[in-house]
Amino acid sequence: MTDTGKRRILVTSALPYINGVKHLGNLAGSMLPADVFARFQRLRGHDVLYICATDEHGTPAELAAQAAGVSVRDYCNEQFRIQKDAGDGFELSYDYFGRSSGEENARLTQHFAHVLEEHGLIEERNMRQVYSVDDGRFLPDRYVEGTCPHCDFEKARGDQCDNCGRLLDPVDLIDPYSAVSGSKNVEIRETLHLFLLQSKMQDTIRAWVEKSTDWPPLARSIALKWLDEGLRDRAITRDLSWGVPVTNADGSIREGFENKVFYVWFDAPVEYIGATEEWAKAKGEPDLWRSWWRTDEGADDVEYVQFMGKDNVAFHTVSFPVTILGSEEPWKLVDRLKAFNWVTWYGGKFSTSNKRGVFMDQALDLLPADYWRWYLIANAPEGSDAAFTWEGFQASINSDLANVLGNFVNRITKYCASKFDGQLPATGNAGEAEAWITEELQTRLPQLVEHYENMEFRKAAAETRAIWAAGNEYLTKAEPWVKYKTDVDAAAVGVRTGLNLAALFGIIAQPVIPEAAGMILDALGIPDENRTLTPESLKDVPALLDALPHGLAITPPDVLFRKIEDDQVAEWTERFGGEG
Repeated sequence: MTDTGKRRILVTSALPYINGVKHLGNLAGSMLPADVFARFQRLRGHDVLYICATDEHGTPAELAAQAAGVSVRDYCNEQFRIQKDAGDGFELSYDYFGRSSGEENARLTQHFAHVLEEHGLIEERNMRQVYSVDDGRFLPDRYVEGTCPHCDFEKARGDQCDNCGRLLDPVDLIDPYSAVSGSKNVEIRETLHLFLLQSKMQDTIRAWVEKSTDWPPLARSIALKWLDEGLRDRAITRDLSWGVPVTNADGSIREGFENKVFYVWFDAPVEYIGATEEWAKAKGEPDLWRSWWRTDEGADDVEYVQFMGKDNVAFHTVSFPVTILGSEEPWKLVDRLKAFNWVTWYGGKFSTSNKRGVFMDQALDLLPADYWRWYLIANAPEGSDAAFTWEGFQASINSDLANVLGNFVNRITKYCASKFDGQLPATGNAGEAEAWITEELQTRLPQLVEHYENMEFRKAAAETRAIWAAGNEYLTKAEPWVKYKTDVDAAAVGVRTGLNLAALFGIIAQPVIPEAAGMILDALGIPDENRTLTPESLKDVPALLDALPHGLAITPPDVLFRKIEDDQVAEWTERFGGEG
């Protein structure tokens, strides 16, 4: 609780690819923690802008549209709505959810390419690329598979080996084949492309990464690993029709690139800026985006925080910074980058084809968003991969949400309704139990704030639960139901403090379980302006424990969380896979 003054915080989460609904691992590795962080910082009173978008270019979208028998544009329109609806269902509080296929991203991508070429960082090169004769197309890196030349792993992708982690060139794979059709009828052909000369920026990028001491260890280690291996010049165009056209500075199509577009990994990160411009236009203030991204137009005071899975780190710590720094223009660079490991499904990968795992739309058909949000944040894959199991999910929900939080709110509000006519009692004086909970909160609330500021989500959830648990322990010490028999005023103190604790529990729950938190705060009649976590609102704990107006009418909320039963776990295990 040491920060003072209103901060401007730009939050972005890695763009979900347009193909299909994302699974719980995708949600937990970028979008959800970004949302929780954005919500927390808004509650602190800061000016937060949370931007995300669908990543719509590249071969997978083309192939999926072809399989569906529709145009790529129509396919992306449909998938965008599906993904937007899933995000809304999970209460993701984007300030704007854009699309990388928008005109803003195309213009900015082309701008960066022109500027980088002017600075000698882009050049034309003929490159050897895998061509599938049976598919009738050049294959992007990820659509070539074969045996890794370094570790002999037989399912290596053309861009990277998932077994040894080495970056690859698809032409180096042993026994390559098309991941589109499985055909081994492939040839190495020459094709003309634009290359981003990352090698020229090696020292600049290393110096920038080494100064980024606020990055969590996972992000720094991945960035430094790439730098230690040496930055390679990379093609930033592809032989495709769907994507950002390759143009000259005057807007005309570049000669020799009529049937090519920019590589999706070149244009996708630019969409963070593009989506912000879309947001500004939607607000009717078309230039407002510049104060978030241009350091010469107000963005010098912005704190930029990125969230992503570990597979996206290299592109955000190397390739995109090469674009930004190489432009020599005053663009805002990321200040803090939070990377996540994987959420696994019983130790293996989520798989649509093998019916392994739960995807966002399916999850919402089973249970409200708060259940999933709590579990995924409380078990965030920060230090290592985190295995999802139905049994672990059931235990966490039943213990943390149903027993610790839900039971507390249910007991204290219903007791107030039955013994104090549903009105917050005014009589009685604080005693030992109140002194104990005051001291507990004076220790724990600053720790909670610190965990959120450090983007340590597991610790933040654990501290939140510990505060809820302390409330239950307080009721055990205060015993209002026992004292009521002999001393109504003593019982009144316990009920009054308990109801104020319920309000506090709802307030601190808002970043992670916003719907249930809203139900608690509505039941207690807490005005929106008092639902904050500002330093001022937390500095006086005794005042927090007597903040509700005496005589306030209390309405017990509906059951906040229903326990997950064993027969539900058995049914879901059979339906979605898993072992138990």
